[in-house]
Amino acid sequence: MDDATLARALHVLAVVLWIGGVVFVTTVLLPAVRDLHAPAKRVVFFETAERRFGRQARVTTMLAGLSGFYMVVRLGLWDRFLSAEYWWMHAMVAVWLLFTLMLFVAEPLFLHRWLLTRANTRPESTFRLVERLHQILLALSLVTLLGAVLGSHGMLIIG
Repeated sequence: MDDATLARALHVLAVVLWIGGVVFVTTVLLPAVRDLHAPAKRVVFFETAERRFGRQARVTTMLAGLSGFYMVVRLGLWDRFLSAEYWWMHAMVAVWLLFTLMLFVAEPLFLHRWLLTRANTRPESTFRLVERLHQILLALSLVTLLGAVLGSHGMLIIG
């Protein structure tokens, strides 16, 4: 096995764990929290449960980013970022950057505190906001994932 193959395997593993976790949180955990907890308790309980996933997500997003960057450098793929037909490469970087900023910057610096404070005065709308943001992130992630798999197998190349 060569280093690029190992990097790709690690990249796929990281993405499966990361985006699979986002699927679980969005489609299982959030609806269960909505069904099982009173509005005033939802955000606090969700934050407690998601904190465990946050640790996993930080590790897997870093692994996805490092392995992806390694493959771009090792395989000389920089020119793909100059072509619109490789939109999925741009999307992968954008989704990775969005999650990385959320996990490493926004959440620890202000987002966690802001959501808990907002939940004290507006628990229903805060939980709906959390659900909506997760749904948007999941949709972006799945479109990107589908595009990346199809694109990396030449299915999206025109011409």
